[in-house]
Parts: sequence; C-alpha cells; structure tokens
Amino acid sequence: MEQDYLYNTVFFDNGTENISEESGDYDLNFQETCARELDSDFYKIFHPTVYGIIFILGIVGNGLVVLVMGYQKKVKTMTDKYRLHLSVADLLFVLTLPFWAVDAAKSWYFGGFLCVSVHMIYTVNLYSSVLILAFISLDRYLAVVHATNCQATRKLLANKVIYVGVWLPAAILTVPDLLFARVQYVSSSKFLFAEESMGTADSRTVCQRIYPEESNLVWTVVFRFQHILVGFILPGLVILICYCILISKLSQGAKGQVLKKRALKTTVILIVCFFVCWLPYCAGIFLDTLMMLNVVPITCELQQAVDKWISITEALAYFHCCLNPILYAFLGVKFKKTARRTLTMSSSKSSQKVTLMTKKRGPISSVSTESESSSVLSS
Repeated sequence: MEQDYLYNTVFFDNGTENISEESGDYDLNFQETCARELDSDFYKIFHPTVYGIIFILGIVGNGLVVLVMGYQKKVKTMTDKYRLHLSVADLLFVLTLPFWAVDAAKSWYFGGFLCVSVHMIYTVNLYSSVLILAFISLDRYLAVVHATNCQATRKLLANKVIYVGVWLPAAILTVPDLLFARVQYVSSSKFLFAEESMGTADSRTVCQRIYPEESNLVWTVVFRFQHILVGFILPGLVILICYCILISKLSQGAKGQVLKKRALKTTVILIVCFFVCWLPYCAGIFLDTLMMLNVVPITCELQQAVDKWISITEALAYFHCCLNPILYAFLGVKFKKTARRTLTMSSSKSSQKVTLMTKKRGPISSVSTESESSSVLSS
C-alpha cells in the first residue's frame, strides 16, 4: 500500500522530536504545520469505503470467471488460461483489501504474522495482475499478426513462460515485505495525518515496511522506482506497442469490417482503461519521490495536494481488478454464453438434487448431464 511509503517518509524514526537525518529532506516546522492542516477524517472514511466497494465488485466478477472456468473439464484455449491466471491474481488481491480498510479506519489489529503475510499477498498479486495483462496483449498480437505460425509460441507462453515471466518475478518482489514489513506502535504526534484535536495521548498500531533508519530515504526511493518500472512502465510499453500494432493490422483490408470495428473498439478500450487506471497513481508517487529528493521544491500546499492525489488515484488504480473481468472476459461473446449456460446448469442441477431428495428416488445416471455440459462448454 502506498500508505506504507508515506508513513516511512514522515515518521519520527528515532522516537524523539527530530526527524532522522536520512529522511531529513523535510523541515520539522514544515512537517508540523502541514500535519495540523491535513484532515485525517478524509483518509479514515475514503479508503475503507472505496476498498469495500472494490472488494465486493472484485469478488463477484473474478469469482464468476473462476467459477465458469472451473466448470470446464479442460481449459482448451490460451485465452482461457490467461483469464484464469488474471482472475486468480485479482481475486487474491481483493482479499487483502478488508485488512487495509480496517487499518485505514482504525488500527492494525491482526498481529505481526498477518502483517507480513498480507503485505506479501498484496505485492505478489499486484505485480502479477499487471504483468499478466502484458502477456495477454502479447498473445493477442501473436494471434492476429502471426496467426499462421505462432501456435507453438503461444502455447509455450501460456503453459510455461507465464510462470517465469509473471509469478516468479512477483514472488521475488515480495522479499522486501518479508524483510521489512512489521507492526509498529506509534503515537498520533508522529503521524503526518494527525489532527491537533486528537491529543498527544492518541495512539495506534500500524502495519508497514520499516526500513533501516540510516538508509530510510534510499530504500523508499528504490522501491518506489521499482514499483513504477515493473508495475507500470514495462507492462505499459508491452501493452501499448502490441495493441497499437493490432490497431494498425485490423485497420487494413476490407474484409470483415463489422468484426474489425468491434475488435478495434475493444482494443482501444483496453488501452485507455489500463492507462487511465495506473498513470495518475504512478505520476503521483513519481512526483512525491522527486519532492523527497529535493528535485522539486516542496511547499505545504503542494505536499498536501500530492498526498490527497496519491490516495485518490491509488483507489482508482485498484479498480482495475474489478474492470478486468469485464474487459477481458465479459466483452467476449463466447464467454458470456458460457457463463449464462454454466449458471443455468448450476441452478438446474441444484433443483434436480432437491427434487430427487424430495421424491426419495434412486440416483440417476450422470452420463447425459456430463455430455450435455461438455458440448455446451465447447461451443
């Protein structure tokens, strides 16, 4: 969570009335003045509300995708495999949001083990989700531009390379969470977001990355640039390049104009949604990092504006995990038909079980049901 970075840059790391020299790009009087002016109620209400909405939408959307895929006896296409990987990543990601919602509203009540675990789950699925989007764009590029001789390459990417190119890097990037994430008990006077009316006796427990005091600024800057590079720039370039080539390819020729227009429209929507969700957030933490390094002059008004910008755009970026089922699954006509039939079959099977139990009949053969299911899902 970006709040971890914010906390690390503004906490009084030595527990005294001075900010550590390593993060000492900030002046004490400047910090105290800004701290009094910021409204902590905004963060206590805004984050839990947005996280709750994302949690519900993400569970429903991604859960439905996993359910539909689970009803298939075998995942036959590369597209289906990517959908399943993406939905699992997004599903695990949204499962961490209730913990962060409680943390933002009140305090961290879940102990040190869950602090590290939730950080690691959050990180691995945040990065894997974005990297899978890059793999999906690469797969679509191969399928359209090199349709005649790319089947072996596409299968290799979907079956093996995705684990090395997505899940392994995402898992490696959780090492900082394992090393630095921990629970810390702090008084309200050490918070940037503390209000003067809260009193000095107020305190709370937070779950955050705590870097070594003598190199706090270095670690913070390094991991921020890592986030921007791996979580936005690299996958963003792959997505942009592949889809721009697709647009160029689909725009050529006169055959199948209706289908081409639909494909072009979908492609443009995918590009726009990715950058609308992630660009504002990454721009915000990039600007805040430049302010930390004194590359951009700091004013109290600018610091407050950047902090609020990061909080709002962070929530916007997380909405992408709710959009993914719509963009990459429900836009497909075949998937919508499969989902409709799967849900219909599921309810039909449930009603059949109730009827059988009521009439106390013997079990009927499941051969016809299985063959019907197989033929429906393969269509």
